[in-house]
Amino acid sequence: MTKPNPSPAPSAAMSLVPLATLVILLASVISLFGGDAIAGGSQFSLLAASAACAAIAMWRYRCSWQRLEDAVMVNMHSATPAIVILLLIGAIAGTWMASGVIPTLICYGLRILHPSIFLPASCVICAVVSLLTGSSWTTIATVGVALMGIGRALGFDDGWIAGAIISGAYFGDKISIMSDTTVLASSTAEVPLFSHIRYMLFTTVPSMLIALAVFCAAGFAASPADEAETLQIEAALRESFNITPWLLAVPAATGALISRKLPAIITLFASVLLAAAAMVVFQPEIICRIADADAPSLAASFEAVVLASTTDTAVETGNPLLNDLVATGGMGGMMNTVWLIICAMCFGGMMYGSGMLSAISKVFLRVARRTSSVVGATVGSGVFFNLVTGDQYISIILTGNLFRRLYDDRGLERRLLSRSVEDSATVTSVLIPWNSCGMTQSTVLGVATMTYMPYCIFNIVSPLMSVTIAAIGYKISKARK
Repeated sequence: MTKPNPSPAPSAAMSLVPLATLVILLASVISLFGGDAIAGGSQFSLLAASAACAAIAMWRYRCSWQRLEDAVMVNMHSATPAIVILLLIGAIAGTWMASGVIPTLICYGLRILHPSIFLPASCVICAVVSLLTGSSWTTIATVGVALMGIGRALGFDDGWIAGAIISGAYFGDKISIMSDTTVLASSTAEVPLFSHIRYMLFTTVPSMLIALAVFCAAGFAASPADEAETLQIEAALRESFNITPWLLAVPAATGALISRKLPAIITLFASVLLAAAAMVVFQPEIICRIADADAPSLAASFEAVVLASTTDTAVETGNPLLNDLVATGGMGGMMNTVWLIICAMCFGGMMYGSGMLSAISKVFLRVARRTSSVVGATVGSGVFFNLVTGDQYISIILTGNLFRRLYDDRGLERRLLSRSVEDSATVTSVLIPWNSCGMTQSTVLGVATMTYMPYCIFNIVSPLMSVTIAAIGYKISKARK
């Protein structure tokens, strides 16, 4: 990679100016656009902050434009696999939904919902849906909204219901191969996706078990609930899709490919093909709706598969909540995230090429000496950037870029960095009222962020678990030379 500008070295104080510029701009665009800031405002802020970094580096520190451009190009190159994976994730989201795979799993998942274990069951259902869709936002806005209504009928406090929903949704999002935050954290730290996910299990599973234990304890006083709403959702899915156990072969085959540790791109592409085949075999009516055809045909099937993989698709179920769930964006739905990654790579490249990222990292080098303090600083940084930037994507990117050199200097594995980033930046974003995640989920669920925050057990425990595991040294090993 291009080496930072050797002379003169930027000061830590001056290196914070582009970061401060980014924070101010993000605060402005978030206040103007709210959760829609990712559709352009955040990208503009990153590019403007990149320009500020370049101006300071070239004017004050005589850094050549070629050095800055080279650093940006290297960053872009490293992000290419992540962009391809994100596009395939969009294709999976569309084909898995249109083929009936996800509706089938939702139907079977809803059957385990019982009033006496409502809170832990809600957490598990949201975890499964989020794991399959890779989106905590979609899960909360669909299944989560339905569960809010059921929970309120049971007499649970809004905070407990929202806490269980959010805990499950962010658990699934965090370890899903289809999650953009998971891909972003692993790619920022330059760690293979599946290696990143496997290493996260050491902190994520204990955190989830603690959350489920708390929700079980809180649900003991629950009264029997009317299951009519759950049955209505299941009935609407069965009317719209051909629900059959045979469709479970698609996620089972995908899991088998994952277990063989094939490259993520190969696994995801194979999963798209499997779901496309299942769509043709089991969902002829869905094919006709998507392709606007009178009857299934080879041409209509091909058109429906292409549309489901690449563009917005919707299936009318007769239930507004389910309409939102089964509507997917395909590859096109990933473009805002791809755009954000490109702009973030530009900012990261400018900060690295100018030597400013190195100047900031040296501050942490003087403070973080033991492994536990390095992880603690990483976790604290992830939370801090969520607070000041208001966006989890930017928090992931900034924390990963900021600490990569520190982990290398300490001889620590990059997967420890990627895990620490996810244990903090990904899961705490929803706990902050002015963060885009906090604003969105509060609006969707109709519960104030400060009301549900104490009950998001998984989101609270995850960063603490990350530091604890590092402190006891469990599965912490030095990087191979």
